[in-house]
Amino acid sequence: MLTRAGFAVGPRVLVVIPARLGAQRLPNKPIRLLAGKPLIAHVVTNTIASGVSDRVIVATDSPAVADAVAGAGVKCEVLMTGSHHPSGTSRVAEVAARFENAAYDIIVNVQGDEPFLPHAAIRGAVEMVEAGYDVGTAAVPVDEDAVAKPSLVKVALGEGNRALYFSRSPIPFNRSGLPLRYWQHLGVYAYRPVTLAKWMTLPRSPLEETEKLEQLTPLAHGFTFGVALLAEPALPGIDTEEDLERAEAHLGAGGP
Repeated sequence: MLTRAGFAVGPRVLVVIPARLGAQRLPNKPIRLLAGKPLIAHVVTNTIASGVSDRVIVATDSPAVADAVAGAGVKCEVLMTGSHHPSGTSRVAEVAARFENAAYDIIVNVQGDEPFLPHAAIRGAVEMVEAGYDVGTAAVPVDEDAVAKPSLVKVALGEGNRALYFSRSPIPFNRSGLPLRYWQHLGVYAYRPVTLAKWMTLPRSPLEETEKLEQLTPLAHGFTFGVALLAEPALPGIDTEEDLERAEAHLGAGGP
């Protein structure tokens, strides 16, 4: 942490929210309505409310997403990006490259389907980068009755909350039968600009191809992932019609 005139000064943080319409399990996902507003608007509002960022940008290749953000009245920039991106991280990297001289210390990728991402997850991801990890992210406890769901990505941890592996399968396998805490990975990544740029040069790992998890490529190439652990479970991101219905019911019941 830097100091100026005796006051603590944190890193300059740019948050980028990648959003596309091409999701197969939930078509047009960013502009689907949740409690009367586009999903992407909820993500933007929650991200701004975290207070972590110096700047928040939605990155998309769809005019419909840009219109949805503008129409929802949220105060957020939208940048149009290429349509060629294979992942959200790739889209974030395009935006980050445009600001390489803007002195942002840390780039945060908040995935565009995470309207309930805990603010502590965003802060924790940034803090993991400040602590020296290549990539910071976050996880929450997941109930054992839900751990088998492929839509909930799990993470196995080593010393210092370093990620050993991410998987759609329950990990680790509980052969002992003893009580075990499983951790659900949340949709947030933080990294320094140079780390993000290096990530983009890596050949895609067969592990990423198998699990369809983009973080497995840098992990396979030796990047260190620090995982901020939150004490309470969190509502999952919106990946399916079932998720959208559950989120609608949550907000309808007065949930934040």
